[in-house]
Amino acid sequence: MDENNRTDRNILTKGLKQMGICLILMFMGPTLLHLSLSNDDKPLYIPLLIVSILLCIAAIVLLFIGINTIINSIFKKKK
Repeated sequence: MDENNRTDRNILTKGLKQMGICLILMFMGPTLLHLSLSNDDKPLYIPLLIVSILLCIAAIVLLFIGINTIINSIFKKKK
């Protein structure tokens, strides 16, 4: 195997960290969304709803960024 086509472990570690954070957000976002939607008479309904939707969106974005980082660490050729 050519030395230029090896996996960059630093970038792979960065991608796996992003995927770990994404996993945490994947559980936190929907859980907070369920809590906020089941308590719509509470005073913190709107702020909690906004935060939970932002966490769900952040989980999706971080998923794509993490997958892209892992793919780049495996398949990018070093110059």
